[in-house]
Amino acid sequence: MNTKTLSEQAIALQRSGHLVEAERLYLQVLADEPRNFIARHLLGVTRAQAGRLDEALTDIEAALTIRPDDPEALLNHANVLKRLNRLAAALAGFDRALVLRPGWPQAENNRGTVLQALGRHEEALAGYDRALAAAPDNVEALNNRGSVLQDLKRPAEALACYDQALRLAPNFAAAFNNRGSVLLELRRFGDALSCFDRALGLRPGDAQVLSNRGNALQGLLRYDEAVAAYDQALALRPDYPEALNNRGSALQQLKRHDEALASYDRALPGQPQAFGGAAMAALSLCDWTRTAEIGAQMAQRITEGEVIPPWMLLGYSGDETLQRQCAANVIAARFATLPPPLAGIGYSHDKIRLAYISSDIGYHPVTNQIVQLIESHDRAGFEIIGIGTNQDDGSPQRRRLIAAFDQFYDMHQQAPRAVAEKLRALEVDVLVDLNGHTHGDNFDILCHRPAPVQATWLGYAGTTAAPFLDYVIADRIIAPDAAAYSEKIVYLPNCFFPHDSSRAIGKAPTRTEAGLPQAGFVFCCFNNSFKITAPVFAVWMRLLAAVPGSVLWLKQAGEAAKTNLQQAAQAQGVDPARLVFAAPAALDVHLARHRLADLFLDTLPYNAHATACDALWAGLPVLTLRGTAFAGRVAASLLTAAGLPELIAETAEDYEALALGLARDPARLTVLRDKLAAGHTSAPLFDTPRLARDLEAIYREMLTAGV
Repeated sequence: MNTKTLSEQAIALQRSGHLVEAERLYLQVLADEPRNFIARHLLGVTRAQAGRLDEALTDIEAALTIRPDDPEALLNHANVLKRLNRLAAALAGFDRALVLRPGWPQAENNRGTVLQALGRHEEALAGYDRALAAAPDNVEALNNRGSVLQDLKRPAEALACYDQALRLAPNFAAAFNNRGSVLLELRRFGDALSCFDRALGLRPGDAQVLSNRGNALQGLLRYDEAVAAYDQALALRPDYPEALNNRGSALQQLKRHDEALASYDRALPGQPQAFGGAAMAALSLCDWTRTAEIGAQMAQRITEGEVIPPWMLLGYSGDETLQRQCAANVIAARFATLPPPLAGIGYSHDKIRLAYISSDIGYHPVTNQIVQLIESHDRAGFEIIGIGTNQDDGSPQRRRLIAAFDQFYDMHQQAPRAVAEKLRALEVDVLVDLNGHTHGDNFDILCHRPAPVQATWLGYAGTTAAPFLDYVIADRIIAPDAAAYSEKIVYLPNCFFPHDSSRAIGKAPTRTEAGLPQAGFVFCCFNNSFKITAPVFAVWMRLLAAVPGSVLWLKQAGEAAKTNLQQAAQAQGVDPARLVFAAPAALDVHLARHRLADLFLDTLPYNAHATACDALWAGLPVLTLRGTAFAGRVAASLLTAAGLPELIAETAEDYEALALGLARDPARLTVLRDKLAAGHTSAPLFDTPRLARDLEAIYREMLTAGV
């Protein structure tokens, strides 16, 4: 059989996917004709298809010694270089191919993928546009154009590209996957899930699509299903760092912190983002050996620009300069460039249009804190608008808050740009963000600057470092240092923290029903376990040792955290049975059971916030240690506004001594309880209408001053 016939057979086998047989025939041709360009070139292509890239490169380079200016060989040579991650050489190869064949769509498209990988997104987009100008139905170029538009933060245009690609190629699995990814960015989680399911129907067993499917399920708050999707992805790619990291996030939401930590650890070091997740999981587990290791790395990582969740840092450090840098790193990574502002100069409305935006509208502390405030706003001077970006949980708390607004807009799963445009259409004068750097933040909306004045308040205890937020609403206790904030600070005359004085306090259980001993002093802390640090716990154990028969009443923790706390008590010579864990209870019962405790002990560097307010409303004195940053100074602000500044310690030694003194002086505690009870009718902390008037004065001040 002659070499021409063998070559034709080899090409047919290669096209049908029979790579081994094709390679055998190409080698047979080359044995007879070592300088056969077609056989040498296509042998390289065949080996590239088989994943044998180094051999493929050698073969194609040998072919190019025979025909140095063959465009197809130059293209395939550049393709292999790209797969070997030799991006500069690949780019030069595509350039050479395009000199020989100007405007070649395939070369322009492939060159664009290299530019995209190099971070040269605008140049990549121009390349895809040239490819599509020559071949408008090139679905690969359409798909890639959508991808680079996502990189350029232009999701609506990206979606249009994927839609066009799928109109031309309805079974294009990669386009379905990419369409799903941009829908995730647009918060259309249900639509994204449908795309990933379509992609999996076309390409079963694709680890990336399964991982993305998990992301969509997380967006829909279907965390158990999300974990299952990540597990499927990891069964295919056990070392898949993105899936491991996102699996950790889902497990965190399920309070399965020990499993989350293990997942984050597996993701490191391939996924630096997992460091922040591991840090939070370790805090939640009260794994203080691990938190010490993580804490020792924190400052350097942040100083070097690593993106770490700012909210998590509050549990590790009271360094406000570090907190600002941490927040700035996140904002810089998310918003390399800002979109043009939607709102210009202020409006001239008869009433100030005041909007609050939050992803915590429902059974959440933020809703409980602000509802009476919203009800108390002056409708003669203000029109109050609510924007909710989270899923409707059907809770009575959500229904009450929605009813309190003059207008409420449920913007769950709406694209950030669309929400911003809605706010602009409403001509909002002052927009108040209630999230900051917390889960479900609204920065992707706020960055469009839909209101002429934008402020942050309440949700996050620190600066956002976001250039599109003009003000932070605070008081002089929590935020004495303007240098710690990118925003201008506007100070309330009293505590910044809102309270709902209409909350009912139910019937208290008996000590037996609550799991407490019949007698003995009850130290209490109902903070989440992530706020309990080793130094604070050591103080608590010394107090238990010094007060015979006393117990420490804690919020119910996960089994792993509970075990760690019990072991820590044992190591410090305290019977673990003296740690009592409070089971979940309805809010009115939870408030009532505070009356079984004698003294609430606060945490540092992250204080009790809503938890301390609950205790004070229930009549339980709170002892705090004033911290060095916002998150560690909230309880001091609450106590000052409640009329109990004597319960603010300035040093750890004073904190311990004051706790011990109060435990040994029941009469003094009674005086404090009586003073707290009297304050329920007069103290600023519990006077929500007064806070509403103070806030309204601030809003007028901000609107007059502008930005």
